[in-house]
Amino acid sequence: MTTTPAPTSMATGRTDAPTRREQILKEAARLFAARGFHGVGVDEIGAAVGISGPGLYRHFPGKDAMLAELLVGISERLLDGGRLRVGEADGDPRTLLRSLIDGHIDFALDDRPLITLHDRELDRLKDEDRKRVRQLQRQYVELWVAVVRELYPDAAESEARTAVHAVFGLLNSTPHLAALGRGPMEDLLRRLAHGAFGALGR
Repeated sequence: MTTTPAPTSMATGRTDAPTRREQILKEAARLFAARGFHGVGVDEIGAAVGISGPGLYRHFPGKDAMLAELLVGISERLLDGGRLRVGEADGDPRTLLRSLIDGHIDFALDDRPLITLHDRELDRLKDEDRKRVRQLQRQYVELWVAVVRELYPDAAESEARTAVHAVFGLLNSTPHLAALGRGPMEDLLRRLAHGAFGALGR
């Protein structure tokens, strides 16, 4: 399945102007997260981007395809972004873990509707797409676990994996947190994440 990265996501560092397809996906994510997948019609998504509802079918065969592209797409972007950070690392696992945390914080703050969508609507995907999301997520977890185990070699693999999942749960809680402002939120999430991993070295 071919997916289109969101133009403002920090997972891959893209900053170019969004295409019409990306605009549709962004508004679909916002509306689906606010009112639920079945609570939003194609006419409303079209109106949000300035085209008719039927005009959306030039870009997507239907809402199901939009949802699949959103959820598969963000999983791909996170994994690609993580691999990019590993490839650019200087060999210091502490620096790399810091970079991974910062990248995931950017995602968690910039793409909150996608976190809500994943929590609420993942089971609506076709089996093939849902399996693809799970596969990508497992690979993303393994990437983090490898870095954590390099930084904390005395920690058991199960401990490292538990810590990674705990940090993901923490960082992905942003849709439920009070608005603190971008800077304070980033600082809080960063300190909590490093604290969770730091416990492995005690």
